[in-house]
Amino acid sequence: MNVVREAPLPGASFGTKLRLDGDAARIVAAAEADPGVLPAALADAKGLLLIQGMNGISDDPDLLIRLSRVFGPEVEDYRHTLTDLKAVHVSVPEILLVSNRPPVGKAPPKRPDPPLAADGLIPTQYPHRKGWHTDQSYRRPPPDISLFYAVTPAERTTGQTLFANGILAYEALPPALRAKVETLVGLHAQPGSGRSRDAALAGRTPRAFAVYERSQPQPVVRAHPVTGEKSLFLCEWGQMDWFEGPFVGLEPGPHGAGAALLDEIMAHYTERRFCYAHEWTEGDLLVWDNRCLVHAATWFDGDRESRMMWRTTVHGNPGAPYAGEKKSWIPAAAG
Repeated sequence: MNVVREAPLPGASFGTKLRLDGDAARIVAAAEADPGVLPAALADAKGLLLIQGMNGISDDPDLLIRLSRVFGPEVEDYRHTLTDLKAVHVSVPEILLVSNRPPVGKAPPKRPDPPLAADGLIPTQYPHRKGWHTDQSYRRPPPDISLFYAVTPAERTTGQTLFANGILAYEALPPALRAKVETLVGLHAQPGSGRSRDAALAGRTPRAFAVYERSQPQPVVRAHPVTGEKSLFLCEWGQMDWFEGPFVGLEPGPHGAGAALLDEIMAHYTERRFCYAHEWTEGDLLVWDNRCLVHAATWFDGDRESRMMWRTTVHGNPGAPYAGEKKSWIPAAAG
């Protein structure tokens, strides 16, 4: 497989843009014929690859599934994971639809206030920028890789996807903060389960969990199962349990010692030096490693624009701490 790498991505200290020969069909066939190349490139890039000009996926969505299988043994079928079927591709159930169009109707995030950071750029640092998460961290075992394809992106300069690199952020932790996080365990909650920080601050009582919905403990520091590098693994406002957490063994709640520590960690994690902002073009494909990155969506004018993105989720190598675990989110397995 002939690959030209451009690294790091513009304005970032990680990530790689791949220049590959041919159209989407040819690229996918080449990746299947030499299946170690792209996963190795992802590891070398510390978790983020960009492949442009993949427009053929829009006409042949199975290409996205075939490429996803290069990165791991299982591509999630969203019909069997309690996902709202309105957000599942009608003919390819391994594709999640991320769109503000009906019937999905996922509204864009709010604009930060102020909309720009002090340096005049799009804000990345928490809490000015909220919404940082890694996909499905509220599951055990959590997924490995996500592929995100732009069918119809928002207008350029809006609707970006931001990434923060947990490997780089961990390496740069001040010694005192590193000592606090090394054995720390976070408690991750499924969005919609009523356990967000907003819900806790409003004094709302969370609804009862079904067994497959319960919040899941995850180490704040994970060793990457491929590279061995240590990485931060943490979310923030809406994907942590703010009633029993956010951390196991620390004072819970939105004003407790756990909350103060989370704010300190996330402010460090999302400093601009650890971040990349992707401006989408139709046909772009991003591949990211949930084991060492968090990401956040940004605002676009949902009243004026229609955005459609396709996502797949790859499972199979979460690391030794998860060995032999049943899927926490499958009712039969969770029971």
